[in-house]
Amino acid sequence: EVIEHLDPPRLEALGKVLFEYAKPKTVIVTTPNGEYNILFETLPAGKFRHGDHRFEWTRAEFESWAKSIADMYSYTVTFLPVGPEDEKHGAPSQMAVFKMNTTS
Repeated sequence: EVIEHLDPPRLEALGKVLFEYAKPKTVIVTTPNGEYNILFETLPAGKFRHGDHRFEWTRAEFESWAKSIADMYSYTVTFLPVGPEDEKHGAPSQMAVFKMNTTS
């Protein structure tokens, strides 16, 4: 869980450095699921889980970002919940597993 600590404009640079230059075969990114926050009784509405978080994405927002990164840098991406899942709000955290596309 690192991306939520970056200012959103810096995410493009992270994608470029990680996926275009470093080119690992597998990348795992986890981040809080903002939809789940409503289930934390002590977390005030509209607040993030940590004071240094710049954002906390919904599952749709995270998937949109991850799919665009995967498409841009020739990776496939799959999504997994992290933690117990609530039927309506999903799991507390979300995971994207990126695998580099390889050619024969």
